[in-house]
Parts: sequence; C-alpha cells; structure tokens
Amino acid sequence: MNTKLTIIELDVLKTLNSQEGATQREIAEMNGASLGSVNGAIVKLRELGYVSTENALTDKAKKLLNGTKPQNAVILAAGFGMRMVPINTVYPKAMLKVHGEVLIERLIRQLHEAGITKIDVVVGFMKESFEYLIDEYGVNLITNRDYASKENLHSLKLASAQLGNTYVIPSDIWFRENPFAECEPYSWYMVAESKNAHSRVKLNRNKELIDIGNSTNKKLKMMGVAYISNRDADEVRIRIAKFSNQDDCYWEDALYTESRPRKMMLLAKKVPENFAVGINTYDQLCTFDSGSESLQSDAIDILAKVFDVDTSEITNIEVLKKGMTNRSFLFRCKGDKYIMRIPGEGTERLINREHEYQVYEAIKDKGISDDIIYFDVKNGYKVTKFLENTRNCDPKDWEEVAKCMKVLRKFHSLDLRVEHDFDIFGEIELYEKLWGENKSIYRDYAKTKQKIYKLKQFIDSLNPHKCLAHIDAVPDNFLFCNHGGGEDDIRIIDWEYAGMQDPHVDLAMFSLYSMYSKDEIDKLNNIYFDGACNNENRAKIYAYISICGLLWSNWCEYKRQLGVEFGEYSLKQYRYAKEYYKYASELIDTL
Repeated sequence: MNTKLTIIELDVLKTLNSQEGATQREIAEMNGASLGSVNGAIVKLRELGYVSTENALTDKAKKLLNGTKPQNAVILAAGFGMRMVPINTVYPKAMLKVHGEVLIERLIRQLHEAGITKIDVVVGFMKESFEYLIDEYGVNLITNRDYASKENLHSLKLASAQLGNTYVIPSDIWFRENPFAECEPYSWYMVAESKNAHSRVKLNRNKELIDIGNSTNKKLKMMGVAYISNRDADEVRIRIAKFSNQDDCYWEDALYTESRPRKMMLLAKKVPENFAVGINTYDQLCTFDSGSESLQSDAIDILAKVFDVDTSEITNIEVLKKGMTNRSFLFRCKGDKYIMRIPGEGTERLINREHEYQVYEAIKDKGISDDIIYFDVKNGYKVTKFLENTRNCDPKDWEEVAKCMKVLRKFHSLDLRVEHDFDIFGEIELYEKLWGENKSIYRDYAKTKQKIYKLKQFIDSLNPHKCLAHIDAVPDNFLFCNHGGGEDDIRIIDWEYAGMQDPHVDLAMFSLYSMYSKDEIDKLNNIYFDGACNNENRAKIYAYISICGLLWSNWCEYKRQLGVEFGEYSLKQYRYAKEYYKYASELIDTL
C-alpha cells in the first residue's frame, strides 16, 4: 500500500468505493471528518491520480484497494453474558431476539452482504445452541472450554490463526446499518459517541486511541468491534499470546502499546451513538426493544405474581457476583430491593430443594439468615429481601472471623433438627456417578479415595453428636450487616447443602474455602473452641478437611464436565484431601 496516503485520504477512497459519486459532505458525515479535511484529501487524491473530477475511483485507486478486501470474521460468543440474567438461564446472549431478528444471525447476514462468508464463531456457554448455524449459515464453531474462568482474550486466542484482513465482533452487538465493507485500507477499533459512557480512551487528531484510565467525563464508548489487516495480524497474535497467561484479560488489553501514554496499535473508527448498540443487560433490552420476545422470562413472570405487579415494574435488574452454584440478580419492586436466585448448570442433580425448604422452615424467625419472600421447591428459584450495607467476612481478618465463629457456635447450640442428613461419603459417591463413564482427572484418585475412606472408621468410633449444620459455612456466606451505629448484625446465607451432620464439619468447610494453611486452620479451631480445641476434635476436623476436600474436588470435576472451571480452587481441594489425610492419621495414632 502507498504509505504516503493519510488516513483521511484512505477513508475517502473507501467511501467512494462503496458509494460512487458521494458528495464531500456525505463523505465527511460517513467518516466523522470535517468538510475541510475531506476537501483537502480529495484535492490531493486527484493530484495523485486516484480520483477523477467526478469523484470516481480511477484504475490506480482500484488497484490500490484490491488487496484490502476483508477475508473473514471471528465472532466471540463464548461467555455467560452474566449481566443478562435472568434471560441467560434460557439461552446465550447471542441468541437474543432484537426487533424480530436473532442478534448473531443479523451479524452473519450483514457479513454475507459484504461478501464475507468465512466466519468462525467461538462458543462456550450453551454451545449447543449455536450448532444450527453450521448448516444454516456455513459457519465454523470453535469451542472455548475455559469460558467460565477466563475472559474473551482466550476466545480470540483460539481463533488467532485466522487473523488477517479479519473482522473481530462480539456476538451481542446490533448495528443499525451494515458496518462491514468490501475494502478496509487499514486496521481499526470501533468507538461510539456517547453521552453517558464511562470511557477509558480518548481520540487524538491522528485517530489514535489513547488510554486515559477510567474517566466519567469522556464520551467515547468502546464497542469491542475491530478490523485487523494482514499487515497487523502477526503483531496482534504475538500480543494475544503474551497476555494469555492472565485469566482476567479482555482481548483489547493486548492492543495497547507500552508507550506512555499508552495507545492502541489500531486506529479509531468512530461511529454515531445510535449506530451500534451493545445489548448487555435485561434493562438495556427493555429500553431498546420493549417488545422483544426474549424478554419473556419465567423468572420475571414469577416475580410479577409474587409482588402482584406488572412485569414492567420489575426494574433496575443488576447481576450479582456469579456464585459457584447459582446465578443471582438484584432488582427493585415497589421501592424496595430484592435478590432472586436462579440455580446454575446441573444444580438440580446436586441439590434437593425439598430439603432446602425444610431447612428454611427450621431456621425462620431465628434471626440467623436473610428473609425469604418466595421459595419454589420445584425449580429452586428463591427471592429474599436485600440486606443493605453488608459485606462478606474477610477470612484473613481474624477479628471478623472470631465474630463469625461466635455466630456459628450460637447456631450450633440451637441443636435444630430436620429430617435429612448430609452424608459426606454418600455425596462423594453421587458426584462420582455424575461423571458417567469419565474417570477422575487425577491419576492417583483411586488410591487417594481408598486412604480417605479409612478415616470414616475413626469418625464413626467417636459417635459425634449431630444437629442441623450449614455445610457450606464459608466466608462468603457470612454477611456483616451494618444498620447504623452499634454492633454488626451477622447473618448466614445460602443453606442449600444444610442437613443433619456433626457441626464441626462447618469448621472444615470454612477452612477449605478460605484455602487456609495448617497454622490458620489450627487458629480457626482454637477460636471456635475458645482456645481449648483438644486433640480428639483437632484430629476429627483434620479428617473432615480431608474427606470434604475430596468431596469438593469431585464436585469440581462434575462442574468441569458442564464447562464450569474453578481454577486453583479445584486443585487445592484435592491437595487438602491428600495432605490432611496424613495430618489426621498422624494425630489419630497419638490418641
């Protein structure tokens, strides 16, 4: 390509290629440029023999643009789309219907209109939903197995070999007009004008995007859409590989140079505010297309019935942090805030909702948990009153931990009863069965399991007292509620696994989730027992840590088969199983 041409000159050629005879004013509007700069560019292009006096492209210009034809596209569609709860419990965000069209289908059709038929779609969450696109539109599916634990940089890495005159597109974007062209003279990244955007980039005179950090007074919205030319593809691949060891990186992070201030290696393509719309939340879809059939959600319908309101009065929907088992969202109704829990993938095979309901009946009015507004024993949907001014327990703050242990002891001392047990060994076997024909990913699993089952004899010999235990008594499930002045009110939430069991199992669970060291585990036990944890209890808790470590390791293996990864947590649980078998055995031998 002739490097003497400026960006505005290339933009003029591109515009005239798609819209022959366009006026200077039309060219300026289409490229977000001033009329004066377009006029100067046309004068220069005429001098160089690229444009005729009638604003038509010459053969010289057509030859120049010949190598700039887009060859393919990569659509990123692997993520949960967590901000789309409760819709994303039914289908992935790419399958939303907006103004009568499925989002990803509209994108594919627009690509086809521009002559781009080689399309890779990177899928993960509900990947089966995309299978029909292979036959209907001739796309290729690439599966991202790590979609639950890693950001979209890892999706693009899987397709990085395809980069070269390539569009990169998120699957949740709606374009008012077709943004894809028959020629693209240079690489770009799309930003949109916005009145409300909290942008991290600004645009300089050279159409470069400068990183300014988080800012509330800039008005450029990053759209996640880009074009990567052959010239820049190798460098983008190198940058993606460089960042691929970081799970929390978005693919745009790989585009920034190391210069100060940082800037993107791709130039900006600025579009008007309403040209491209990202559909990221339930409320955004409501605003953009209130008649979308995708808004028909059984969760929203249930809430309307519970509160006796129209579905339009369920507002301000906001996803909460994704739990290891469920998805939950915050919403407003009649001026108050509530939380709705929607069970996650495969949960129906792990949790008995009748048992969970019995637990809530046993603890209600005890001031232990959050307030239940609605509970459905069939599907596990639960609505609770939102507790204002709360924080989770920090497992590294021992003052907070001591307060939690005091609350846990008080709960255990109530000696509550339900009709079901939490059988740890039975649950270990259940998770194994859920693997189907798959074997454990750990090569010494059978040997490890055989050792751990020996600990059952020791525990049974103690004949421990059983009462209602929480089982999932982890720091995230202890809420410190500050009502203004005075002591924090501590509540224990999420009672899905609760049942009759030795209450000391709760100490093991707290330690496992906190990924405590042995010294920290001993400290926790001493706090719970007021500094007097005897060796018998200590050995028993070590045994529970070993047994429950295997339990949650098996649980992680089942969730992994569903496409949900937990990274270090899953490996650490298996290590607890092996290491605390040794600690428990050594201490048992001294008793």
